[in-house]
Amino acid sequence: MLSYRHAFHAGNFADVLKHIVLLEMLQYMTVKEKGFAYVDTHSGAGLYNLQSEQAGKLQEYQDGVAKLMDLDWPELALYREAVIDVNKHGALKLYPGSPLLAAKWLRPQDHGWFHELHPDDYPRLQANLKPYRRCKVLKSDGLAGLLAQMPPATRRALVLIDPSYELKNEYDQVSKAVQAAHKKFATGTYAIWYPVVERRQIERMQQQLVKAGIKDMQAFELGLAPDSAGRGMTASGMLVVNPPWQLMENMQKLLPRLAKVLDRDGKAFARCTQLA
Repeated sequence: MLSYRHAFHAGNFADVLKHIVLLEMLQYMTVKEKGFAYVDTHSGAGLYNLQSEQAGKLQEYQDGVAKLMDLDWPELALYREAVIDVNKHGALKLYPGSPLLAAKWLRPQDHGWFHELHPDDYPRLQANLKPYRRCKVLKSDGLAGLLAQMPPATRRALVLIDPSYELKNEYDQVSKAVQAAHKKFATGTYAIWYPVVERRQIERMQQQLVKAGIKDMQAFELGLAPDSAGRGMTASGMLVVNPPWQLMENMQKLLPRLAKVLDRDGKAFARCTQLA
């Protein structure tokens, strides 16, 4: 589980989807004056050098964020501004991970908990979040930490669950953790990122959550190719429990357009689904 390094994949098409959806939800959470808790269960390093050896090996960002920086779409404003903010000198050299994106939205009345176990990424995460006083970095199991942090004192929460899924049982672990957290705090917003590698694993996780009685759940997918057992990750998705009320409408308008921009060979697609 700890062999996965997000630095190899930073800024790819999966990050594009994950971070656009995350920013939409952060914007929604800050509309109300009342504070909220933000929990990131698998934080990573928080900031990535796209010119590093790791990022340069695959250069996945070239088929992701790099294709979006010249698009002057209002729907992409939050995302583009977040990327531009960490690239003060203009060129696309750095990419912000979810912890840094969230940290910049947290107000004095909000609190953030960021979990990371990787021995290299943990100190980098600490350094990258040091300027943000509302953020607490924990070297701990994020799914266990999530349960300990629910329900929050403010009775408002946004949770991002973003494991590597290197082990097949992680799908079940995520499902059980979300069900347990939902029982403790049913009105929280839980966002689960997933890779589309084996579709049956995703369907199983979704069915488990539906059978658990979760009433409001939406799924958003962005893919470069149809499902294929032998091609690795062909798409990725965000499964959102208790989504903001405009999220579905906004993603239905944006994601098909993004799919056309990111398309390489006429096979890219976008899906927005109401699951429960």
